[in-house]
Amino acid sequence: MQTALIAGGSGFIGSHLSEKLLQDGYTVIVVDNFITGRKNNLETLLNNQNLTLVELDLADMTKKLDIPHVDFVFHLASPASPNAKSPDSYINHPIETMMVNSLGTQRLLDVAKENNARFLFASTSEVYGDPAVSPQSEDYFGNVNPNGVRSVYDESKRYGEAITMAYNRTFNVDTRIIRIFNTYGPKMQKDDGRVVSNFINQALGGEPLTIYGNGAQTRSFCYVSDMVEGIAKAMFTPQTSGQVINLGNPDERTVSDLAAMIKEMTNSTSDIVHEDLPQDDPKKRNPDITKAKQLLSWSPRVTINEGLEKTIEYFKSI
Repeated sequence: MQTALIAGGSGFIGSHLSEKLLQDGYTVIVVDNFITGRKNNLETLLNNQNLTLVELDLADMTKKLDIPHVDFVFHLASPASPNAKSPDSYINHPIETMMVNSLGTQRLLDVAKENNARFLFASTSEVYGDPAVSPQSEDYFGNVNPNGVRSVYDESKRYGEAITMAYNRTFNVDTRIIRIFNTYGPKMQKDDGRVVSNFINQALGGEPLTIYGNGAQTRSFCYVSDMVEGIAKAMFTPQTSGQVINLGNPDERTVSDLAAMIKEMTNSTSDIVHEDLPQDDPKKRNPDITKAKQLLSWSPRVTINEGLEKTIEYFKSI
């Protein structure tokens, strides 16, 4: 039985990946410090004898990472929400975000090197910044403010990509990089500050739906089961070594359109209010997934209506 280490395995996407790999017959080691992940995301898995949970801050070099042999290393550990009102946001954890994507990435690359394991770095569409081209393909270098309020995430992910490729070229570590675009679904935190969870919970609570800016900015929303399938294929497909691959849904929607959809689907009478657009908020976000289609035979299957229905039901249930 092969073993996968998932850093950030109790987070939103990481917990879904943990569940999938256990179902697929892998032994799973989850490493997490629970800054933004939640142990209850793994509650249905904790009794599984093939799951080991290690509470550890990867960036704390005084703490030894004592694990057995692993075959695959998934690095999904990082705060990811840009919303300063959320306690889970990278705006509120700037140093932790930079450290886990720099020191934490190097530490996990060393694990992969020592074990001759495959390594996957979960980067982000935010490396494209406020893009001057759309859709964004992997060969676009981005338009990023290197010292703005969002730079702690954008630039640390860009650094993570750089050191991942350095280990690939210097030590021949079998690495690949995925760039995750907006993802949503069950196990999102209610207060994570992301647009889908914000709108759904505001609508269900009868509160005004908060749009930042005029709502004309676009996002492309990928349901979590599709994203996890893409992540697994990126790791387990042999020809992905050394590759950078966009993962996301190219179905581009304005934020205003998303708000209107969620209002209708929840039968909400909430008003829509507008607040100032945060600094460096991207105006466009739309993945070019040509490479994922060609290399992985992957493309999203869950429509936004189907995904929102499941996500709304999840938030109703909690």
